[in-house]
Amino acid sequence: MEKQLTNKKIAVVVANGFEEVELTQPVEALKNAGATVDIISPEEKTVKAWAEEEWGKDYPVDKQIGSVVAEDYDALVLPGGVMNPDHLRTNDQVISFITGFFDERKPVAAICHGPWTLIETGELDGRKVTSYKSLKTDLQNAGALWVDEEVVTDQGLVTSRTPKDLPAFCKKMIEEFMEGPHTGRSNDKRQGGVDPLG
Repeated sequence: MEKQLTNKKIAVVVANGFEEVELTQPVEALKNAGATVDIISPEEKTVKAWAEEEWGKDYPVDKQIGSVVAEDYDALVLPGGVMNPDHLRTNDQVISFITGFFDERKPVAAICHGPWTLIETGELDGRKVTSYKSLKTDLQNAGALWVDEEVVTDQGLVTSRTPKDLPAFCKKMIEEFMEGPHTGRSNDKRQGGVDPLG
């Protein structure tokens, strides 16, 4: 694979209980494409994975969530796992960091239970997404158009359903991250778009 993401800096945000393969495969794909990747967490020093049916490995934390801003990164990845997004979505620093990517129209990729955290940003209204099937109602209640597809993109937002979708997810993630910031998002009115009052 060509180094399509050379000079790109990617944030991966996780708490304890993230699905291990949903971090390791995207991170490997990103690094193979030339990107610099930081694992960011509310946890100190290390963060613990969940490996299907039991606890997995500990992974080093590159940056704590309180020390980073979206402006420092080109794109964001949110792995799944049931426990991980449940912790992240109640952390104000995490939500502020993630919302910054939407404010700057930077690409975001979330898989499995990862989109659960995105609900708290208020940015899913009118967006087409997919996820693990148990999140369907929550995402619809947030205004998202939920579909049961391997991988879905909507103006730089990439979502997939389960670890089985990882090959398609990683491929589309890299394509969107190569493109960089997207224009024409539905939240233009609060992103410096045309002011109807002049």
